[in-house]
Amino acid sequence: MTMAAAIESRTADASARSNSSRISAVDIFDDFGQSETLWRSLEDQQHLSTPYQRFDFLRPWQQAVGVREGLQPLVVVAYDHDRVPLLLLPLAIRQIWGARIAQFMGGKHATFNMGLWNREFAEVASRADLEVVFAAIREQSGADVAAFQQQPLAWHGLPNPMALLPHQTSTNDCPVMTFAPDAPASGRVSHSLRRRLKAKENKLKALPGYRYFVATADRDIQRLLDAFFRIKPQRMAEQKLPNVFAEPGVEDFVRAACMTPLTGGGRAIEMHALESDSEVIAIFAGVADGQRFSMMFNTYTVSASSRFSPGLILIRHIVDHYAERGYRSLDLGVGSDSYKKLFCKANDPIFDCFVPLSARGAAVAAVLSAANRTKRLVKRSPALLRLAQRMRHVSR
Repeated sequence: MTMAAAIESRTADASARSNSSRISAVDIFDDFGQSETLWRSLEDQQHLSTPYQRFDFLRPWQQAVGVREGLQPLVVVAYDHDRVPLLLLPLAIRQIWGARIAQFMGGKHATFNMGLWNREFAEVASRADLEVVFAAIREQSGADVAAFQQQPLAWHGLPNPMALLPHQTSTNDCPVMTFAPDAPASGRVSHSLRRRLKAKENKLKALPGYRYFVATADRDIQRLLDAFFRIKPQRMAEQKLPNVFAEPGVEDFVRAACMTPLTGGGRAIEMHALESDSEVIAIFAGVADGQRFSMMFNTYTVSASSRFSPGLILIRHIVDHYAERGYRSLDLGVGSDSYKKLFCKANDPIFDCFVPLSARGAAVAAVLSAANRTKRLVKRSPALLRLAQRMRHVSR
């Protein structure tokens, strides 16, 4: 069933209540096919969004993962009086504790969650505009809560309008590095770190066929994916961590997104690697939008070559690759792993919003908010984190 019916009259009532909303109509779609043309039109440089909200990233995620998790697509589009799209929210409905939760698509595989905003509208959007959108979500979908997690406070220098809502700091930070235009290589990675990595890489260069490359051909992408799904479970087992890539549908999603070509070149997920003639040594993959590269997943060999820090060497290659192509920043995904701090000297602020849309939703929003605050507290307490890790290992 489709919900793609405009709600001009209801939205007009909401606008009248808030007096200053620029939004005159909202459409809600529960089908990717109906929203594709509009969605793609909001992905150019005149709009503000992260590459995690691309149609070519989220469609394979929903088809492979979302469907298996019982999620129902909820694509929300807001327009001005001339029917110019101002905002698209790529959401899905999840059932939790008998409540309908509206959340961003992408789940744990999207580092950042954000709407696709008309850039001019994003600069002036108000709380009243957001209230109109949430009223439409409540009326048309029956959602009880909007749980919008891991949102960047700003993207490419523009504030995220969702920060106008009551919000809290996300569980994890995201280490980020920025590139100054025309800065020397040492301005990206220090001389001392480059020197150490060069010495290690010289050992790898002795291997026949050693090279760094970005996979562009289908056969290379497939080969790297085969290696990744062979090596990653071994690495996760060594660390006594659950293998999220073994969850239903995840491998299908990753393979589909890595193979999906983008209109402007590249793939929905780009893959970088170090390899020799005999093995894939290290793999890093992520999303890019011409200004920022964002890491998604990685692994490295279990062979003797691992002692030469191939993961760090590969990151250094990736940093130089994007900086030399005019990118302004790079992140290594959320989390406080020590290797990230070798390259990223700052953290991107990330926040969560839990907006109740019904009486039932108020209680659920309070529980979700408290749970995330607790997770952040545990992450920042070494003693609590060690206790949580021991409990997790005991329960396995």
